Amino acid sequence: RLKMALRTVYANAARHNNATQAKSELKAWLSWAARCRLAPFKKLASTLKQRLDAVVRGMLDNRSNAYVEAMNGLLQQAKRAARGFKTASNFIAIAYLRMSKLKHLPSNPLERAVPKYNVLIHRCL
Repeated sequence: RLKMALRTVYANAARHNNATQAKSELKAWLSWAARCRLAPFKKLASTLKQRLDAVVRGMLDNRSNAYVEAMNGLLQQAKRAARGFKTASNFIAIAYLRMSKLKHLPSNPLERAVPKYNVLIHRCL
């Protein structure tokens, strides 16, 4: 019930987009969570209470950390891929390659990324 009530508080804040109303609803939920017997909810309530203004702003802007978590997953993949390299600079290069989402790279690493005639034209200019 606590989890679903917090989801309702977030949904109401996004719907009515009023900071004072969102803050009062969140404070009511925090009071309920602080009195419950579940330690994780008590810890969550104390964390949200410490950062109350920022949480309310995030609720109204409908922000999440999904983008940051996606980038973290890509970095972890790059870390696994760079395991055989000897220096940190190689890991950084692999991370940039994986996270930059380059569109012009060939599907086969043995093919040229740019056709040969374009390279010759750019050298002449």
